[in-house]
Amino acid sequence: MNSDHMSPQKKATVVSTTVATLLVLVKLTIGIASGSVAVLASAIDSLLDMAVSMFNFFAIKKSEEDPDDYYHYGKGKIQAIASVIEGTIITISGLYIIYVAVEKLMHESATKLLMPSILAMLFSIGVTYFLVMYLLRIAKMTDNLVIKADALHYKTDLWSNAAVLVALGLVYLTDIHAIDAIFGLGIGVYIIYSAYEIIVEGVEILLDKALDGDTVARIGEIISAHPEVTSYHWLKTRTDGTTNFVEFHMVLRPNMLLLEAHRIADEVEEKIMKLDPKRRWLITPHFDPYDDEDINRAMLHGKPLVDLAKVSK
Repeated sequence: MNSDHMSPQKKATVVSTTVATLLVLVKLTIGIASGSVAVLASAIDSLLDMAVSMFNFFAIKKSEEDPDDYYHYGKGKIQAIASVIEGTIITISGLYIIYVAVEKLMHESATKLLMPSILAMLFSIGVTYFLVMYLLRIAKMTDNLVIKADALHYKTDLWSNAAVLVALGLVYLTDIHAIDAIFGLGIGVYIIYSAYEIIVEGVEILLDKALDGDTVARIGEIISAHPEVTSYHWLKTRTDGTTNFVEFHMVLRPNMLLLEAHRIADEVEEKIMKLDPKRRWLITPHFDPYDDEDINRAMLHGKPLVDLAKVSK
């Protein structure tokens, strides 16, 4: 890949890192000065956003590298690792926010500089909203797992920033400073909940979960629909977040020329790749003169050769 060219997903991580850095400076200054646990919690979350976005840049950079002698399938799964780490960091930040909120409730400390805090959160909401719109557009365009996780993360920030603003507004109107801590507590719980989906998606990719049921069914229909394919079996799929991997056995006429078999495979592969043009596809067809699914299944479960002979009869 040309080092002078920056992909849309890498540009997105640079933009999100820059925005997160700006928000950290604003929120941390106001949070420390005002003593607001909600603003401070939001500042810590933005600090983690900055670290995660920087990590995401390097994760995407590595995932876009071509396969080599050591990594024959490329390094796409590094995006899934990044998602799991990002989700874990979000969870830790949520736990810390809960801790700070409980501390404030116990000590009943007051919140100062309410109006500057409110203005800071209004600024933060405006900037974060435009960032979320931008990240969602890039995620839709590239179908990149890391950018989708980043968009989800900043979307939760948008809601948490709004909650902080409401909390500060209520403290300003009622002079009940415990409201700030209670809202901070709620934000912490919400942040942890939002991290769950990111972690699960990353773990599923690392465990080689199959493509969604609808896609698998459509792949099967494409193979079956080819007039020269007698039947198919052993269809297996997975994804690394960027590339979809498909493997299957298709039964062809026993006396068919290898050249014909490859032509059929090319026609089937072309139709499968059209299911999701945004993704790269690595499709590995196997040519069988007869249906050997039972033998394959027996081999998978480690059956001895004597049993395999029985199966093949």
